[in-house]
Amino acid sequence: MKKIPIIAIIGGAECSREIEKLAYETGEEIAKAGFLLVSGGMSGVMEAACRGAKKHGGVTIGILPGKSKADANPHIDIPIVTAMSHARNAIIVRTADVVIAVDGKYGTLSEISLAKCINKPIIGLKTWDIEGIIKVNTPPEAIKKIKSLLPSIS
Repeated sequence: MKKIPIIAIIGGAECSREIEKLAYETGEEIAKAGFLLVSGGMSGVMEAACRGAKKHGGVTIGILPGKSKADANPHIDIPIVTAMSHARNAIIVRTADVVIAVDGKYGTLSEISLAKCINKPIIGLKTWDIEGIIKVNTPPEAIKKIKSLLPSIS
């Protein structure tokens, strides 16, 4: 059975229109590449990316902070209820083969830190300037980089 890569989109629950558009386009590119998308399942960057993925037939997974599936944004196919608040960030990072950070604040920074701790590849679009983040300028660049990393990811 072929393993389908799972790509995490991390970013703020609130974002500007510019960042929302960037997240949406990133979600589109993830779906077009045939990858699964995992996120925190809420609003902002997460919702925009899921909406973009769904437009192109993608599958979305939401690792939710609360106690109800109803909390998921409307573009989540598979809601996973954790009742763990920000501690769910570890699940998101562990689930993903590659993490894409889009903008973000301290919650995103915690996910970046967790990914760095386990040597998970992190691609950055207008996010924190931290050593080890692979900076790209566009969603297609992010996907191209992911495809180059996938053979080496187990």
